[in-house]
Amino acid sequence: MRDDILIVGAGLAGLFLALKLAPRRVTVLSQAPLGLASASSWAQGGLAAALAPEDDPELHAQDTIAAGAGLVDPAVAQLIARDGSARVLDLVALGVPFDRTPDGKLAQSLEAAHSKPRVVRVSGDLAGKAIMDALIAAARAAPHITIIENARARVLLQDGNGRVAGVVCDDGARFEASETVLATGGSGGLYAVTTNPPEAMGQGLAMAARAGALIADPEFVQFHPTAIDIGRDPAPLATEALRGEGAHLINGKGEAFVADLAARDVVARAIHLERAAGRGAFLDAREAVGSHFPRNFPTVFAACMSAGLDPRTTPIPVAPAAHYHMGGMVTDVWGRTTLAGLWAVGECASTGAHGANRLASNSLLEAVVFAQRIADRLRDTVATPVAPVDNTALPPVLPDAPRAQLRQLMQAHAGVVRDAAGLSLALDRVGALCEAHGEAHPLVAARLILTAALARKESRGAHFRSDFPDAAEPHRSFLTRNDAAAAA
Repeated sequence: MRDDILIVGAGLAGLFLALKLAPRRVTVLSQAPLGLASASSWAQGGLAAALAPEDDPELHAQDTIAAGAGLVDPAVAQLIARDGSARVLDLVALGVPFDRTPDGKLAQSLEAAHSKPRVVRVSGDLAGKAIMDALIAAARAAPHITIIENARARVLLQDGNGRVAGVVCDDGARFEASETVLATGGSGGLYAVTTNPPEAMGQGLAMAARAGALIADPEFVQFHPTAIDIGRDPAPLATEALRGEGAHLINGKGEAFVADLAARDVVARAIHLERAAGRGAFLDAREAVGSHFPRNFPTVFAACMSAGLDPRTTPIPVAPAAHYHMGGMVTDVWGRTTLAGLWAVGECASTGAHGANRLASNSLLEAVVFAQRIADRLRDTVATPVAPVDNTALPPVLPDAPRAQLRQLMQAHAGVVRDAAGLSLALDRVGALCEAHGEAHPLVAARLILTAALARKESRGAHFRSDFPDAAEPHRSFLTRNDAAAAA
């Protein structure tokens, strides 16, 4: 099938971009039925934007830069902060029912490392689902959008000059396009404890790396501090907005051990250490939320009650979980990767917005801002004729048993706290898995993360090395698939 613009991924970034491209024809590939297998649908906190009179985009940009631990591009931080208000209004126009104050203004929550309440939300913790419901309805109704569900892209098509010219899917179906946009999400499924859909195993990252795209900062994986520890895979999330409302972190003795609204990396490490010491970690919302739980935080309440835990009367057991990948395909400020014909948006991209530690609720913001920017570049351009060469050999699929082994390896050795011995061991074992099963996408993505983590001999943001606990000079990591293979 030949089309003009192809978007691979149907989460927030992919669908918002598709809508913004009107009237230009676009095809969207979704690996599952719309709304499923998308981390966007599970986002609880909401979208950060400086909307209040007492707030300012410059202040939002400063908070973003501070959270990113020296690796945020200041121009990109200012760009997303400046455009945030307009993109929120776009979502309102699409029918997203953001919470309102009694006087009709958008209600905004305070989340960790924000200096002002600036996170717009829906019913406390239903922002992701509400946004996706609105986008799915609009996309299905849009005449310029063709949606193909249950289509998993496996390899990028390229012409004789290396220009990306579409994708090949699991069943061998070819989708040729003059411009291809990857909106494939993150890599949390590489870890045994994650808040992400299990399908999120860095497939976009691996596809792009295979084709020769430059990858940035893959070592920076953000662990959400407060996944609900009830033995589920994926782990349900206790939104940061709970702490914004006054909930407190305590250990099994009832003692506070970390500032509740510290940056995510700080809180995740503190919880990791409490649990490692056998004291446990809990989120106590009994006083802050109490009887209002079912109405104010219905998703968290339902998850707890399904496990026989009533958060109105009992502290919630929590643990860090792989949540968001700051690394990804290098893009410019318009979303272009280093490969002609290939663009990236959302979690699979590395725009410079997040640095070493994403500021809470900036992920949805970055996705819609960069989707708008890509649309502005592509909407009125002339389609480039494509002539892909026959490179349709699909990479192998990783069987269930080695996939589970990989997830345990990443959890044990590339988690909240890392060291050279563990990272080296994991790299060796990933290499052995590659020899046994071929270079499946999850193995390629994992090797990129492990290689960069081993090379970064310092602690910065979400990357903490127990053998190098201090920060060095700030620098970004840039590598290709070949760099990772050579290091392994």
